[in-house]
Amino acid sequence: MSIVQYLQQINSYYNEKRGYQLAEWLSLRHHHAKNSNLFHSKPDNLIANHIEDETFGELVGAHVRCLFAVFKNEANEAHMEQNNVVQAFIRIFQYYKEENWLLPVMNTVCLELRILAGKVDTISSNESSRGSVKPREALEKAAETMMACFRICSSDNRSSESDTKKWGMLSLVNQLFKLYFRINKLHLMRPLIRAIDSSPLKDKFNLSQQITYRYYVGRKAMFDSDYVLANENLTFAFQRCHKDSKKNKHLILIYLVPLKILLGYLPKRSLLEKYDLLQLWEIGEAVRGGNARKLTEAIETHQEFFIKSGIYLILERLRLVTYRNLFKKVYMIMKNPVLTLEDLLIALRMMESSEIELEEANCILANLIHQGKIKGYISHTHQKVVLSKTDAFPKLSALVQ
Repeated sequence: MSIVQYLQQINSYYNEKRGYQLAEWLSLRHHHAKNSNLFHSKPDNLIANHIEDETFGELVGAHVRCLFAVFKNEANEAHMEQNNVVQAFIRIFQYYKEENWLLPVMNTVCLELRILAGKVDTISSNESSRGSVKPREALEKAAETMMACFRICSSDNRSSESDTKKWGMLSLVNQLFKLYFRINKLHLMRPLIRAIDSSPLKDKFNLSQQITYRYYVGRKAMFDSDYVLANENLTFAFQRCHKDSKKNKHLILIYLVPLKILLGYLPKRSLLEKYDLLQLWEIGEAVRGGNARKLTEAIETHQEFFIKSGIYLILERLRLVTYRNLFKKVYMIMKNPVLTLEDLLIALRMMESSEIELEEANCILANLIHQGKIKGYISHTHQKVVLSKTDAFPKLSALVQ
């Protein structure tokens, strides 16, 4: 295909308002993106001769220049041109006030803007790149550009449900969530979450988009220590995710499994083995057995994976649950609601470190009682803990209701 044929083809799709076909032929992942006949650094004259709409011509020109930049492996230049593509698209999107046939194009150009911004953020700029880009600058710029698209979609109140641009909100929100996690600005997610949760289309969006949304909302809730909300959203994402999407289920379980352990549930070994997460089985076994030493060893052994996945801190929160389970074992062995602090200290020294002192055991116990993980009180005079005769060790899941 020559560049003239390409321009005629894409102009035809635009004039006929064929959004899905137009999106394909403006995608960097479509087969035309590897056609060397389209690699032009200055295609403007050709475009002016074959595309009537001036703004659409700007968009196509930026796309062609972006193809050439990608071919030359110029990440900064490609990102800049893709940003120009989206800026031109925004003007066209605003022009078609009560129509949403351009939504597939929006999804494509915004997705690829995020991908290119990510490449700029991770690879070093070579000498031929245009200027230097500061860390996160490309990602933040991409987020600002996508927010302009989101505002257009969210403010479309005049169109009917079938024609409203609001159908594009969730895909944009998911792209923005990915950027906010990468630049560590999770607070910017709050207004977007409110917008989606209050939308009458909330449960009507494409299921795959709903799953992605719930995944990120669940992850944010974990950071906010809102474990009920996190459990609800991550469980939804895992259960609704297609059974053949092993990679996505693996990603969801990285966060869902530590959360379930925190709530007192240990997934089956077969499940974790299926999704290549046996590192978390070691964690779960240590927590269930009240073995703080094994918990430490498991965390240290797989530390790099846990830090990279962003779950290292929540795994450390499992330590107190581990102590709770250890003290419960002592209680079941002694079969007495009154336990000496010396008994608990012996258990701690067996299951964690021989260097633990009585003051530390006292502190651990006080924290467990304060958090409601154990019902009872400490008698410092008698160096004993008096446990409740009913439900001395409440279910962990009940503590976060």
